[in-house]
Amino acid sequence: MSYLTESLKIEILIMIGYGDRARTQCEVVRLFRETHPDLPPLNQDTISKIKAQYREMGYVRKVPSKRQAVVDDDTKLNLLLALEENPITPARQLARDSNLNHKTVLKILKYEKKRPYKMQAVQELLEDDPDRREEFCDLLMTCIDQNQLSLEWIVFSDEATTAPTENSFVGRNNTR
Repeated sequence: MSYLTESLKIEILIMIGYGDRARTQCEVVRLFRETHPDLPPLNQDTISKIKAQYREMGYVRKVPSKRQAVVDDDTKLNLLLALEENPITPARQLARDSNLNHKTVLKILKYEKKRPYKMQAVQELLEDDPDRREEFCDLLMTCIDQNQLSLEWIVFSDEATTAPTENSFVGRNNTR
């Protein structure tokens, strides 16, 4: 039945007919075989399933099978309690701790209107940072004045992390 497209299923329903103009399943099998000799033959069970689906749902398109993971209430509760205790726990860690699939944990969190924590690395500014920066600048200027350091040895970049280049190591004796 997997080879039957939606349009073929509709065609089968038309072949079945309605009311006093309805055909039997044997007649539909024969008519379908005559109309579509290149396709595998139908059996009566397939026709019954198409007819039943149309009567039950009102359409004949393929119904996606949603295999839901069966998670008991205790597991869900334990998962949500673990998240309450430590709200910055990543979803993957919750999945490992609960012996659940990562996607299942994400679905549970979405259903409960919770969002998984995503780690973001940020640099914290401390109170004494301006003083330390000023000290560094003074030290740098002193080294430059005493010819102990050349600015050609330093790569200035706006990136927090960059791949080292040939001339990016401080203290290397560069000759140009």
